[in-house]
Amino acid sequence: MTKKNYTLGFIGIGLMGKPMTLRLLEAGFIVNVWNRSKEKLKTVTAAGAIECLTIPDLVNTSDIIILCLANTDVVELIVEKEILGGVSVDKLVIDLSSIHPESTKQLAEKLKKTCNFNWVDAPVSGGTAGAEQGTLAIMAGGSEADIAIAKEVLKPLYKQLTHMGEVGSGQVTKICNQMIVSCNVMVIAEMMALAKSSGVDAEKIPQALAGGFADSKPLQIVGPEMATETFEPIKWRVKTLLKDLNMAADLSIQQGNSIPMSGIAAQLMQLHANQGFLEQDPSTLIQLFAKK
Repeated sequence: MTKKNYTLGFIGIGLMGKPMTLRLLEAGFIVNVWNRSKEKLKTVTAAGAIECLTIPDLVNTSDIIILCLANTDVVELIVEKEILGGVSVDKLVIDLSSIHPESTKQLAEKLKKTCNFNWVDAPVSGGTAGAEQGTLAIMAGGSEADIAIAKEVLKPLYKQLTHMGEVGSGQVTKICNQMIVSCNVMVIAEMMALAKSSGVDAEKIPQALAGGFADSKPLQIVGPEMATETFEPIKWRVKTLLKDLNMAADLSIQQGNSIPMSGIAAQLMQLHANQGFLEQDPSTLIQLFAKK
């Protein structure tokens, strides 16, 4: 692909997909969009996005297809039921979703063999704030040529995009990212609960620890929310961290690695999800450790 004025097809206008699409529109791209829930398209179509009634229509009228979907099952369904077997050929799929590395490789191979589509797995980190501000960190897997296109197209979205290796390596890197984030958020939750029960002004903890070895972006984001029990608006979800921790466990089994810290985090995350917090913000994790 040597064309510069790409028409983009964006599938998945959710918490992350909406601000991403808006930034791509602001950058001057023509963006075709599709989402299972049509209600979520209103903001982006009002900003100039073009609604497609079907995924094949979107694929046929776009040069590059961007996926931003919930999990492996959804990506597999969209690709195998809607994209494979279509009339389009010689296009590029950029998958911003966080899905299983092995599934990524398999889908990329099927698309290449069936319709000569190339694939870049480009999961992101930085949350909705990063998507809105264009400061995401993107870890990408694919060929040098395809990564060069992804860097150009996704430029409105990221602060840094790192080529990690062949297809699938971006997803492995995102799993590593989520292992750190999940364990960090979990220990922040138990720490904040301990501080509050000990009579410390928990709202001051992020300020007190800022710049020290214990500081982190998760602390500065979820710390104040946990201290004040401000759990809305929801910016990300418990189910997302749980999904990624479960993928980490699966990958560790495949590779013969031990990940005890992430394994414990996954069990605690599942416990929290089972108590009705699956769709809630991870800042609610403080309630797992708070005195009843």
